[in-house]
Amino acid sequence: MMHIAIAGNIGSGKTTLTGLLSKHYRWKPLYEEVDDNPYLNSFYEDMRRWSFNLQIYFLNTRFRQVIDIRKKGKNVIQDRTIYEDAYIFAPNLHAMGLMTTRDFENYVSLFELMQSFLQPPDLLIYLRADISTLVRQIQQRGRDYESSIRLDYLKSLNDRYESWIGHYKQGNLLIVDVNNLDFSNKPEDLGSIIDKVDAQINGLF
Repeated sequence: MMHIAIAGNIGSGKTTLTGLLSKHYRWKPLYEEVDDNPYLNSFYEDMRRWSFNLQIYFLNTRFRQVIDIRKKGKNVIQDRTIYEDAYIFAPNLHAMGLMTTRDFENYVSLFELMQSFLQPPDLLIYLRADISTLVRQIQQRGRDYESSIRLDYLKSLNDRYESWIGHYKQGNLLIVDVNNLDFSNKPEDLGSIIDKVDAQINGLF
């Protein structure tokens, strides 16, 4: 069984790359629940009111994903990890004053309990992108609820991603700078990523 997870900020291309790699390797894709998420629209309209609800929803769904991955024992590619929720999004909301300390401490306690049951992915692929790249790709996909995302919010998330990746020790890590790549439209760009993933996978056996 092989578990590859793709991490990165909003608009970095995680979902697109998950689909392309799952098609190439013929592995099962596990996507982040966006369209069926009952909190996203409300969150972007009023972050302070809905931040805790949204993060608990993500924590629950991704924990179920990881348990399901281990239970079924199939090769999978996962769009975003539970670690990003716990180490980036929730702390960022708390630091911005959009989640109360009481709620944040409750969230952290729940994550720590869940983490004792988790195994990290065999390979984590981090998509590194500048703010200008993120904004361009967010605008291109045109999701209504993302139109109100603030630049300072994206910037603070990017800073936390870089800090997290800089200290990531849970498993194998592949960093892909996507600023000058167009893997959704250029086969050669996708091929360069696949070559790097193949090298990582082959090193695991």
